[in-house]
Amino acid sequence: MSALRFLSPLALLAALLLSTHPTSADEKAPAANETSAEVPALDAFHEVIRTIWHDAWPARDTKALRSLLPEVRQGAKAVADATLPGILRDKRDAWSKGVKELNTSVEEYASACEGTDDQKLLDAAERLHARYEGLVRVIRPVMRELDAFHVVLYQLYHYDMPSDDLGAMRKTIERLREPMAALNAAGVPQRLKSKEKEFLDARAKLSTAVEQLASGAKKNDKNRVKDLIEVVHDRYQAAVAVCE
Repeated sequence: MSALRFLSPLALLAALLLSTHPTSADEKAPAANETSAEVPALDAFHEVIRTIWHDAWPARDTKALRSLLPEVRQGAKAVADATLPGILRDKRDAWSKGVKELNTSVEEYASACEGTDDQKLLDAAERLHARYEGLVRVIRPVMRELDAFHVVLYQLYHYDMPSDDLGAMRKTIERLREPMAALNAAGVPQRLKSKEKEFLDARAKLSTAVEQLASGAKKNDKNRVKDLIEVVHDRYQAAVAVCE
C-alpha cells in the first residue's frame, strides 16, 4: 500500500507539488552546458581541418585535399547549424560573421577542388584553415581565469539578478570573490604583453568593482546591489575588450 495514503490532505498536496516541480535552486541555476564555452561541432570539425593543414597542405597533396571535400562540407554545415551556449551570447554577432566567412571559404575550396589549378586549391585550403581558426578565437577565452570569473558572473547577471532574489545574489557575489582573486594573481598572457598596462588597469577596476559589490551586498538595498552588479558586468566587458 502506498505511503501517500497515510498523509493528511495538506501533506499529500505538498508532497505532490514537490514531486512535480523543480526546486527554486534548480529553476535559477543555469544548465551545465549553458556555462561551458564549447561548441562540439567546431571541435569535431577540427579533425578534417587538422588533416588538411598538417598533412595534405604541407605535402601539396591536392589529391588528398580533393578527397576531403565531403568531410569539409559536412563539418562546416554542422558548425553553421550549431547553437552557441548561453554564456557565449555576447559572441553571437562575431560568431555569425565568422560562420559566414567560413561558408564562403568552403565554397571557394569546393570550387577549387572541382577545377584543375592546384595552386588555387592550396590557397583555398589555407584560407579555410584561417577561417576555422578565426571561429575558434571567437569563443576561446584568452585567459582561463577570466573565463572562470565569467562563469560565476553569468549566474549572477542572467539568473540571480533577474530573479530579484537578494539572498541568491548575495550567495553568488560571495562566490565571485574567489575567481577574482585567481584573476588578480594570474600573470599577463604573452599575447597581451603589448597591452599589459591597459589590461592591468582594467583588471584593477574590475577587482575594485567586485569589492564594492561585496560590501554593498551586506546591506538591504536591493536596487543598489543591482547597480553594483551592472558596474561589475561593465568592468568585466571592458577587461574582455582589452583582450580582443
